Amino acid sequence: GEMEGHMFECVNQAAVHEELEDETRRLCDVRPFWPMLKLVTRNCGRAERLLDSKIGVLIGKGLHELDALPDQEVKDFRSKMFRISEEKMQRVQLMNWSEWLQACFCPQLEPVVGAAAGTDGVNDKQAETSLKVTIHFDQSQDTASLKVCPSTTPSELMEQALRKWLTTHGPEEEGRQAQQYILRVSDKLEFLCGDHPLIHGRKYLRKCLNRATVTSRRLLSVLSAVSAFPFWLNRTLLVRVQVQVRAGLFHGTELLCKPAVSSESSGRSEHVWNRMLEFDIQVSDLPRMARLCFAVYAIMDKVKNRSAARHYPIAWVNTMVFDYKGQLKTGDITLHSWSSFPDELEEMLNPIGTIQTNPYTENATALHIQFPDYIAHPIVFPPFDKVRERGKKFHIELKEIMERDPLSQLCENEKDLIWTLRYDCMENFPQSLPKLLLSVKWSKHEDMAQVALLQIWPKLSPRDALELLDFNYPDQYVREYAVGCLKDMSDEELSQYLLQLVQVLRYEPYYDCALTRFLLDRGQGNRNIGHFLFWHLRSEMHMPAVSVQFSLILEAYCRGSIPHIEVLKKQVEALSKLKSVNELIKLGTIKNVRSKTKEAMLTKEAMMTCLRQSGYTETLSDLHSPLNPSVLLSGINVEKCRYMDSKMKPLWIVYNNKLLGGDTLGIIFKNGDDLRQDMLTLQILRLMDLLWKEANLDLRIVPYGCLATGDRSGLIEVVSSADTIANIQLTSSNVAAAAAFNKDALLNWLKEKNSGDALEKAIEEFTLSCAGYCVATYVLGIGDRHSDNIMVRSTGQLFHIDFGHILGNFKSKFGIKRERVPFILTHDFIHVIQQGKTGNTEKFGSFRNYCEQAYLILRRNGNLFITLFALMLTAGLPELTSVKDIQYLKDSLALGKTDDEALKQFRQKFDEALRESWTTKVNWMAHNVVKDNRS
Repeated sequence: GEMEGHMFECVNQAAVHEELEDETRRLCDVRPFWPMLKLVTRNCGRAERLLDSKIGVLIGKGLHELDALPDQEVKDFRSKMFRISEEKMQRVQLMNWSEWLQACFCPQLEPVVGAAAGTDGVNDKQAETSLKVTIHFDQSQDTASLKVCPSTTPSELMEQALRKWLTTHGPEEEGRQAQQYILRVSDKLEFLCGDHPLIHGRKYLRKCLNRATVTSRRLLSVLSAVSAFPFWLNRTLLVRVQVQVRAGLFHGTELLCKPAVSSESSGRSEHVWNRMLEFDIQVSDLPRMARLCFAVYAIMDKVKNRSAARHYPIAWVNTMVFDYKGQLKTGDITLHSWSSFPDELEEMLNPIGTIQTNPYTENATALHIQFPDYIAHPIVFPPFDKVRERGKKFHIELKEIMERDPLSQLCENEKDLIWTLRYDCMENFPQSLPKLLLSVKWSKHEDMAQVALLQIWPKLSPRDALELLDFNYPDQYVREYAVGCLKDMSDEELSQYLLQLVQVLRYEPYYDCALTRFLLDRGQGNRNIGHFLFWHLRSEMHMPAVSVQFSLILEAYCRGSIPHIEVLKKQVEALSKLKSVNELIKLGTIKNVRSKTKEAMLTKEAMMTCLRQSGYTETLSDLHSPLNPSVLLSGINVEKCRYMDSKMKPLWIVYNNKLLGGDTLGIIFKNGDDLRQDMLTLQILRLMDLLWKEANLDLRIVPYGCLATGDRSGLIEVVSSADTIANIQLTSSNVAAAAAFNKDALLNWLKEKNSGDALEKAIEEFTLSCAGYCVATYVLGIGDRHSDNIMVRSTGQLFHIDFGHILGNFKSKFGIKRERVPFILTHDFIHVIQQGKTGNTEKFGSFRNYCEQAYLILRRNGNLFITLFALMLTAGLPELTSVKDIQYLKDSLALGKTDDEALKQFRQKFDEALRESWTTKVNWMAHNVVKDNRS
C-alpha cells in the first residue's frame, strides 16, 4: 500500500520534470539528464496516472505540460475530447470479435472504379480464371489446395477448406466448424471476413494475379453594428533600431481593407507608440475567420544613392479577431512574434502564417496590443441560422432570375448579381463552388450571407472538396461543408489524402474544429488510418507552431484508442534505439576518418555488437512496421544489417518476418535527412498509379513505403530483388567510364534473371513501368536522375528513388544545368523495350503510346494535383514554399491548352529526351567514375 502511493521523478533530456509512472520502463530508455531520481507522492489513481504517463511518452510531450498551459481553449478542448474518448472506448468494449477485427486488421482495398465497379477493375480474363488457393492450417504443417472462382466469399472458402480437411483427416475432426476460424493473408496481419467476394478490390490478390513468376497463386494462409474596427498599440520589446509596425485584416489571403501603419519609433531597448490604429471596415462586416496580422520592420534612412527609405522585416505575428467561442476579443494581449519570413509577403504581412504565438518567449519580439471594449456586453458572431436569414432574400432573388424564360431581359443589377455568382450559383455546376467563394466580398456582411447557400448546395465529390480546405477558404461553415463531403470517402481513399489533411490542420485557428473531429473519428474507427494519423502528427511535434495543437489531437487519439497505445509505444522505442545506433556510427566514423578501411571494420563491428545487446534485441523485435502496420517485424537478422556510406550513415536493417515463412524484409532508417519531400512525391506516384488503373492502364509503378517519423528522421522500405542501373552497368564492364555506354548491360541482366516466357513478361513489365516513370518524372519535374537513383527489379519493373529535387529544381554546376532532358529515356532503355532488335518499331510505338495515354490521363486530373501541392505549402518543404513552385505543374501538364495542343507539347518533349539522351549518358559516366574512385 505504501509503495503504491509513491513513484520516481526525474529531469529528462528535454530539461523537463518527468514522472516515471510506468515502472516497466528501463532507465536506459528513460535517459534522465542527471543520474538522480526523486521519490514523490502520487496525487491520483494509479491507472489514470499510468495512462497519462504512457500517452506523454508516446506523443513526445508530457501531459503535465498541457495541464500547465493557462489557455481556456486548451482546457475546454481536452475536457470535450476526454468525454468523447470515454464514450468511444465504451463502444469498443461492446464490439464482437468480427467488428473488432474489421476495425484493427481489415485488408487493404483499392477504391472501386466507377466505370469498372462490376469487375472492380479486374480484367475479364482474370475474372474468369479459377484461383488456386493454398490454405495453411494454424498449428499444423498440413496444407490444402483449392480451386475457387473469384466471386467466392471468405465464409464459403472456409467451408470448402474444412471439408477438404475432413476428407484428409477423417471423422475424428468432425467437430470443427467454420465459425471457429478466420482467414489471414499469408504475409501480413490482415484478415478476410464478411460477404465480399475475394476479388473485391483487395491489393494482395491483384498482386498475385499480376505476378509473373508465381505458378500457384497463393492467396491466404492461416485459418484462425459598431464603429470602425480599431485596436490600441502599446509597445514592442527587445528591438534596438528605428522601427514601424504594420497591421492588416485578412480573410484567408484576401486583404479586407487598407493596412494600418504606426508612426516611426527610435527608442533603444523599447519602442512605445500608445496610439490607436484604425481600419476602414465596420465591426458588423468582419467575417468570422478574420485574422489580424502584424509585421515589425526596421527603417533605413535615405542614403546618397537611394531616393527612398528601405524596410527590413524583423518579426511577424498573427492573431484571430474572434476567439474560439466566436466572441470579439477585448483587452490587453501580448503576442510573441516569429523572426523567419516566407519568400512571399502580402503587404509586408504574412497572413498564411500560424496564429500561434512563439513559445520561445525569451528571445522573441513581444508585441503588446489592446483591443477596445465597445459596449457593456460581449460582441458575439451570430449563429448560422441568423446568417441564413440575411441570405434568404438574395437566394430568392437569384432563384427568381434563374427561373425566368430565355426571352426575358435582365437589368444591369441582375447581371451584376449573376456575374458575381456565375460559376456556382447555378445548380448545374456545383463543382465550381470554390470559384464562387473566392468571388465573395468578405468585407461586406451582405455578401457573407450568401454562404448560407451551402445548406442547399449539392455535395461535392471528396476530391473536389479538398480544395475548400486550402488557406483561401478560412470560413468556418465552408470548411464544415468540405469536411461533410469528405465523409463519403472510403477508408482507402482517405488514406490516400491523409498527408494533406494533417497539414491543413495548420490552417485551423481553433483546436476544436470539424476537420480535427473527422480525422479522430476515422482514425479511431480504422487502425490503419489511426496508425498513419499518429505518425504524421508525431513527426512534426518538434515544430513550435503546431506542437500544442498536434499534441492535443494525439492525446485525444490515444484516449480513444487505448489498445493501440502499446503497439505504437513499441515502435517509438524501437526508433529511439535505431537513432542511438546511428549516432554511434556517426561518432565512430568521425574519429576514424583518416583510415577508411579500419573505420568501416570497427564501426560495423560496433554496430553488430550494439544490435546484439539484450536491451536492443528486445526493443527491436516483435513490432508492427511503422511503414505498414499489417507487417510484423519479428526479429533482426544482425548479420545482414549494415550502414550505408552516405553522409548521414543510414542504417540498412534486415528483419525476419515469421509470417513470410522464413523470408526477410529490409528497411532503411535515416537520421539527419528530411524525408517529407520523398513522402509527398511517393504519395503523388501512388495517386498517379491509381488514376491510370481507373482508366484501365496499369503501368506497374513501385511506390515503395516512406515515412517521416520525427525531426529529420524516418524510414524507407527496401524493394526486394532490385538493383541500381549503376551497379548493373558496372558489373558488366571492367572500366567505369565505359559502363554507362554499354547498351547491352541492362538487357543481359534481365536475361540472367529470366528465361523463356518469363523474359518476355519482364520486358513488358520494363516497358510499362518505364513509360509510367517517364511521364511521372516529367510532370513532377523530378531532378538529380543519375544511375544510382534508378533501379530495376529482377521481374523487369523499373522505378525511381530519392526525390530530393522536384518541381523543376534541377541541379547545376558552375551555372550549367546538369540535366538537360525533360525525362530519362536512354538508348539502353529503348534497347530493352525493342527486345534487343534495332528495327522493332512496333514495340517502341506501343511504348510511346503508353506514355501519351498516361500523360493525357494526368492532364484530366490536373486540378487535383495542383490542390494537393497547394495544401502542402505550409509544410516547410525546401522546394515547395510558394505558389510559384506549383506553377511548374501547370506548365508541365499544359493546363489551359486543348488536348491536341498539350499532346503536341509532350511529343516535342519526348523527342527532345530521345535526341539529347547522350547528355544523360555523359552524366552517368561521370557518376560511375566518381563512384568507382570512392570504392
